[in-house]
Amino acid sequence: MKHELRYHLLASLVIFVLVSIFLVIGKVDSIQLLYLFLGITLGSFILDIDHFIFWFFLKPNLEESRLARTAIQNYDFKAIYSLLKTSHQTHYNLIFHHYFFQVILVLFSFFIFTLTKNLFITSLVVSLNLHLLIDEIIDFVYTPKTLQKWLFARENSQLPVKFLGRYILVFSSFLLIFIILLIATQL
Repeated sequence: MKHELRYHLLASLVIFVLVSIFLVIGKVDSIQLLYLFLGITLGSFILDIDHFIFWFFLKPNLEESRLARTAIQNYDFKAIYSLLKTSHQTHYNLIFHHYFFQVILVLFSFFIFTLTKNLFITSLVVSLNLHLLIDEIIDFVYTPKTLQKWLFARENSQLPVKFLGRYILVFSSFLLIFIILLIATQL
């Protein structure tokens, strides 16, 4: 979990710096950089709400769900982080960490980029796509079977492990397009 958090923050920082460079060259005002930062930051973590949905709605009777409720009621953020760290690999049936959500997110992202130039919204959408892709890459490198389990959790047939690399490559291409669109819509 610590590595995953580090990967999310590092990737978000790289995108922020890269897009910021182009925006500064394009003479965009500093408030836009704040919107970019807020959108990327929020998007980096918003999909982790999945784990709370898992605890409170999908599997509320588990012991870890009870521990999560208690920690949240007591505002014990260390306990929540610790619980996430120990249990997030066992959460397979998540709503936002599923291939169908990712397909919908890509379609929604194209829709967003055609409708608005709002830097906060577009950077949020890029960051959401980045978050999913990082989770997929980490699991693909370390535990491809785990990736297969959570990506296709509610399906009778799953994409074979040998094709997961191609799956990630396709969505990496979409992310690259979204980053280019993010820069292009602001210049």
